Amino acid sequence: MSVKKNIGFIGAGAMAEALIKSLLGRQFANASNIWASDVNCERGRYLTDTYGINYVLDNRDLVAKTDVVIHAVKPFIMGRVLSGIASGVPVGQLHVSVAAGISLEFLEGLLPDGTPVVRVMPNTPCLIGEGASAYTPGSSVNTEQEELIKNILECTGLAVRVPENLMNAVTGLSGSGPAYVFLVIEALVDGAVRAGLPRDVAASLAVQTLIGAAGMVRDTGKHPAVLKDMVTTPGGTTIAGLHVLEKAGVRAALMDAIMAAAERAGELGKD
Repeated sequence: MSVKKNIGFIGAGAMAEALIKSLLGRQFANASNIWASDVNCERGRYLTDTYGINYVLDNRDLVAKTDVVIHAVKPFIMGRVLSGIASGVPVGQLHVSVAAGISLEFLEGLLPDGTPVVRVMPNTPCLIGEGASAYTPGSSVNTEQEELIKNILECTGLAVRVPENLMNAVTGLSGSGPAYVFLVIEALVDGAVRAGLPRDVAASLAVQTLIGAAGMVRDTGKHPAVLKDMVTTPGGTTIAGLHVLEKAGVRAALMDAIMAAAERAGELGKD
């Protein structure tokens, strides 16, 4: 399915590129219908040369040319960006924020009254079409616009709607979660190297082990604890390893990491 809407990205960093790549790869939009603006001209030229999209330097030019504006900028400059474009926002133009911690109230407060706004939290696996995104529509978003955003996000992987009061929790889990997983993979590889495996072999086995384990949770629908017990034979190797992890507090550390990231997302919104 291809959409005829003109889609613009204010901010042309990694997340914007992931979304652009997914939209084009799924043939959801044509390159001629995608626009990006960024203060970094080299970044703009890169996106133009790589994907054939349109680049403009001025955010106001992008707003004038598009039906949907995706704000892919850091939280601390969101206010400045919105204030700079507010006077030129057409009635009914859909605005989408992927900035951590920035509330719908803040976004709607800086845009003209009645502007439809959606808050989104994607993650970096969007780059390979395996993203996990959550979204919350504002009060002025209609059914067609919400469906459009859901379809855009599904080009990058999973997309779920959540109440806004849970968006910071989403940030702590799926937004920051890839970094936790990368850390786990690195540690597994180092452990295997310590046990004698060549690093390339260890890396291949560690990565496939995580892919396979996650796939089992997804495809079987069984609770992770049930699948864990299936691997854990009495007096065996797995229970010996699990005992070490429990003594080290790995489970609690991961829970605390998600809470810390969620709390930090709330602080970013206040800042």
